[in-house]
Amino acid sequence: MYAPERQQEILRLARDGGRVDVLSLAEEFQVTAETIRRDLKALDRAGLVRRVHGGAIPAGRLDFEPDLAEREGTAADEKDRIAKAALAELPAEGTMILDAGTTVARMAAALPLEASLTVVTHSLPIAARLADHPGMQLHLVGGRVRHRTRAAVDAWALRAYGEIRADVLFVAANGFSAEHGLTTPDLAEAAVKRAAVAAARRVVLLADSSKHGQEHFARFGDLSDVDLLITDSGLSPEDATAIERGGTEVLCVERH
Repeated sequence: MYAPERQQEILRLARDGGRVDVLSLAEEFQVTAETIRRDLKALDRAGLVRRVHGGAIPAGRLDFEPDLAEREGTAADEKDRIAKAALAELPAEGTMILDAGTTVARMAAALPLEASLTVVTHSLPIAARLADHPGMQLHLVGGRVRHRTRAAVDAWALRAYGEIRADVLFVAANGFSAEHGLTTPDLAEAAVKRAAVAAARRVVLLADSSKHGQEHFARFGDLSDVDLLITDSGLSPEDATAIERGGTEVLCVERH
């Protein structure tokens, strides 16, 4: 395969998946990582992709946000492993906030029937999953519902989070890094996430490793605001060490 053909295929993969990483591409095309980096550099110069840590994302994607159904199917195995690991962080008969996000939703679906907790969420899908759970005292935060994420935002939601104090928040992010913090494409959703972080004594970030190094339009906190990051083993040991230097504990869940 000639370089232009390979670059065209890399661009298609980036647009289909929202992100490509150097090592996976090198394996797929049976070339060196350095060759892939040159391809990404050429695509970056042409304005077709933007290089990020370990790979690239389609150009103009800072404010791009896939819909819920699309995100549900992305990195599904990793999300399931992260969700199961998060169950170990549940407070004993305490209170928790569940942020809107597909990995957090998987965690909600996996909550054991014997769990007895007070749950606060602004996510309609998560509230629907927990409405019949026998041990949950469920509080649904109201507001304008964003069609793309089915999450409540704006003044009502912000006011509700300003009035509570929870033991733990399980939060999601579209991108995270030590340099650029926690980001998401939408300003209104970022404001609610920021309020939820302020409302919790402990913050647990559930994010698969593909989100590391990504940065989106709206920033809602520093990585140092997070007490524990639960991610998958795709996060390199070097990156995990760099994050832990900033004061965040990192748990990388291995593939079984």
